[in-house]
Amino acid sequence: MKKSVTRRTFGLLGPAVAVAISFGAPAMAQSQLSIATGGTGGVYYPMGGGLAEIINNHIDGYSATAEVTGASVENMGLIARGDADLAIGLADTVAQAYSGTGRFEGQQLPMVRGLASLYANMVHIVALESSGITSLEDLRGKRVSIGAPGSGTEVNTNAILEANGISYDDIEEQRLNFNETADALSNGDIDAGFWSVGAPTSSILNLATTQDIVIIALTEAELDAAMAADGTFAKTTLAGGSYTGVDEDITVLGIPNVLTVSSEMEDDVAYNITKAMFENIAELQAVHPAARETTVEFSMSATPVPLHPGAIRYYEEIGATVPDKLRP
Repeated sequence: MKKSVTRRTFGLLGPAVAVAISFGAPAMAQSQLSIATGGTGGVYYPMGGGLAEIINNHIDGYSATAEVTGASVENMGLIARGDADLAIGLADTVAQAYSGTGRFEGQQLPMVRGLASLYANMVHIVALESSGITSLEDLRGKRVSIGAPGSGTEVNTNAILEANGISYDDIEEQRLNFNETADALSNGDIDAGFWSVGAPTSSILNLATTQDIVIIALTEAELDAAMAADGTFAKTTLAGGSYTGVDEDITVLGIPNVLTVSSEMEDDVAYNITKAMFENIAELQAVHPAARETTVEFSMSATPVPLHPGAIRYYEEIGATVPDKLRP
């Protein structure tokens, strides 16, 4: 996205020159890329940081930085305004932005394009064992964190609750990010919290080391109702042992996470990022195990919006079959 990149290059020219001079290197500014992620207690931020390192190490002339944001909904706006060059978002949020539905009713963002799908989120509904909460219905009348404002977690929470006859009028909702939700649970300030996140995630891992937690399992009927309401949901398994005290496998709702850019990004840039990520995927997997799901096959099956032409060029170059629905 040339305009965005150029603006950032000039904005960071001073520090870039200072670093170059200190090492005796030519004072040539690199083009800066901003990667919109989420809060530090989730998976988006380390994944974005890992991708930034791949760009820094493997794409000449470009430097990338992962930025903390409110996650999916906010990230789509950042892409649309040119305030971020890449952004991670939940598939349902990305699809809503592209089509102008749901949270994006009346503000369609047709420039949103995919580079790849990274991994599937799992919707965690967490409470302390001492709360006595064991079901979705038990959330009625309780203090519940529904996710940070502008996050995909909030979108997912709303879909799950509404599909099962629970509205925000039935709970005392609080809009907290992952770390805030964990802290509020630990301190007794809320009774339960939603996470839509790759597993395991640091904020729940840390909570489970100091508190006895439970992860609420939805019934088959509740799972089916949510999937009927949102076609991007699918059943998946949170493996037993992912968190201290959570010993049994739990069937949860899963939803893909998509690496997005604007249609205005230059084809060569999109191509080089996609190529560098897949050719050095082991580096991303070393940052977080969720990247084990980052495959070409997953991208072809899980991406909900058209791919950027630069990404398509890479996929076709390696012999992948790109479905018609993923072509702009």
